[in-house]
Amino acid sequence: MVTEEELAGMIDHTNLKAFADDAAFEKLCHEAMKYHFKMVAINPAQISRCKEKLKGSPVHVGAAIGFPLGQTTLECKIFETKDAIERGADEIDYVINVAELKNHNYCHIEREMESIVRVCRKENIISKVIFENCYLTDEEKKKTAEIARRIKPDFIKTSTGFGTGGATPEDVALMKSIVGDDVKVKAAGGIRDLKTALAMIDAGAERLGTSAGVEIIEEYRKQYQEA
Repeated sequence: MVTEEELAGMIDHTNLKAFADDAAFEKLCHEAMKYHFKMVAINPAQISRCKEKLKGSPVHVGAAIGFPLGQTTLECKIFETKDAIERGADEIDYVINVAELKNHNYCHIEREMESIVRVCRKENIISKVIFENCYLTDEEKKKTAEIARRIKPDFIKTSTGFGTGGATPEDVALMKSIVGDDVKVKAAGGIRDLKTALAMIDAGAERLGTSAGVEIIEEYRKQYQEA
């Protein structure tokens, strides 16, 4: 069983809604600091705003790149990654080109991953590769994880949360079985309660992307601290 501190430190507190206003980001950042979450996961336009709100805290700012479809060119993703880092992003979560993966153009997937991870590594920024598993066969998930095992981003990630499905323990376990200890796994999408969060951790996830982090920690406190 993870401690509350360990659980909170795995959570990427998320608001990727197009209509989120400044009050929403004020709330997001305040909650991230209060509950000691690892990161706020936001769209790049909000990096400077959240960086200022989190000044002096250990909470990271994470930028979603090529989000949510992954259907921008590699050149655009590289520019977006560099721009996000220049604006203060501590972590990068980018969406692979799912269409090219469905075409089994694994050379493109590897070139894309290597290029973006190289930019992050040069700046000492954490890199995460979003698969969007709801659209993939198990074989495609394995092939992409094998590429990641060679390239070694910091994390591979199950989902954007904007697709037709989110994280499953089965997918987390499958991804982890391929990358082993070389790459960590982030589960995201549909993690709205403590039971689901713990199931992802049991399956091998070391980060959780969720907009329900506060509810999950409060549920943990109620279940374990009051017992």
